[in-house]
Amino acid sequence: MQYNWSRYLRLILAGIGGTTLVGWYFGAPLYGLLGGMTLYLWWTLLQARRLHQWLGNPSASGEPPQSVGMWGSIFDSLHKLHQGHLSKQDTLRSRINRVQDSTNSMREGVIMTNTKGEMEWWNDAAEYLLGFRRSTDKGQYIQNLIRSPAFKAYFETRDYAEPLELNSPAKPHIQLEFQINQFGDDDRLLVVKDVTRLHQLEQMRRDFIGNVSHEMRTPLTVISGYLETMVDHGDQLPAKWRRAIQTMATQSSRMEALITDLILLSMIETGEHSADQEPTDIETMIGQIGNDARALSGDKGHHIDITVTGQPLMRGDHKQLRSAFSNLVFNAVKYTPAGGQISVVWSTNRDGAHLSVKDTGIGIDPAHIPRLTERFYRADPSRHQDTGGTGLGLAIVKHVLINHDGHLEIHSNIGEGSEFICHFPKERLAESAPETSVL
Repeated sequence: MQYNWSRYLRLILAGIGGTTLVGWYFGAPLYGLLGGMTLYLWWTLLQARRLHQWLGNPSASGEPPQSVGMWGSIFDSLHKLHQGHLSKQDTLRSRINRVQDSTNSMREGVIMTNTKGEMEWWNDAAEYLLGFRRSTDKGQYIQNLIRSPAFKAYFETRDYAEPLELNSPAKPHIQLEFQINQFGDDDRLLVVKDVTRLHQLEQMRRDFIGNVSHEMRTPLTVISGYLETMVDHGDQLPAKWRRAIQTMATQSSRMEALITDLILLSMIETGEHSADQEPTDIETMIGQIGNDARALSGDKGHHIDITVTGQPLMRGDHKQLRSAFSNLVFNAVKYTPAGGQISVVWSTNRDGAHLSVKDTGIGIDPAHIPRLTERFYRADPSRHQDTGGTGLGLAIVKHVLINHDGHLEIHSNIGEGSEFICHFPKERLAESAPETSVL
């Protein structure tokens, strides 16, 4: 409601005029005027004092001071503003409590820090997973509580595209995954997940594949040996057995290839065959792989061109690199029709080193490209039946590149051939040739 200022002004003038008339009646109108103005000033200061006291503690009585005129209107208006503020504050507090309660119910740890890493809030899961204490750790730097050089570097680099995995500082048997998101004025929101179960399952899978592969290798070698002997003496066997034995020998060879790839992949994944830092002569390696590819091509007459430009030496595990590169080149031979063109190009630039294997083969539907490096994934199962592929070649390539800080790029279309490019960082390039021992 808008206050009637003109009425209030008229009342003030009437009061001052009245005191002036009283003073005039006694022969001193000036004293009457001063007395009226003094009374009004005293009343105004009294109301101002009541306002100051009430603003200092507006919730003490719950109601505003009682007054009349302009001051009564001011008290009522401020009281309404205060009640509205309290209502909004209660609503906001309720929402914050609801968000905190819902966050506390999460299994993932949630931590809020400022840009320097000072901890402002965390939920119950973070307290359990990381061992934080609300009574002492609030305002502490998170880098001082998670004392890991890897975490400190991850926090300060501000590159949070990929999560970081570490053991819990409070419970070392728990494997944690840290993901940081930036918000507000460069503040941080950390989400911490317990991935121990996933790591255990992954380790069980690796152990199972590795153990089963090793256990199957010996009996399969015996079976393959007997089958090879039977094939060599097939003319001494009844005619109805020759085709069966030949089929069994072919399938036995495919099983041996599968087991070999499984063992190699298991070794690469588990770190048994870790990448070293010895310089590897890529030019010589690619030349040897090219000769093997021509032998694999045989009567198909593929045109295989090899080009090496730039720095030919790279630090890494020679066996792993050879396995990855030969997989790409041999795949090009298998999936390229007779007389097709295959080009293998090694080049270096300011971004690093690159190996391109390009063919004019049958190609791959682009829809399958994101999943090609998965184990046993087959864009077209019939192709592997014809070529004897194991479905593990590109998975091996991917893990070899990961071990060498690289990544795989794939371009392909059906009927237009394929191109596989291995990218390596420039830090992997070596200047000196590998030392050779003199026998």
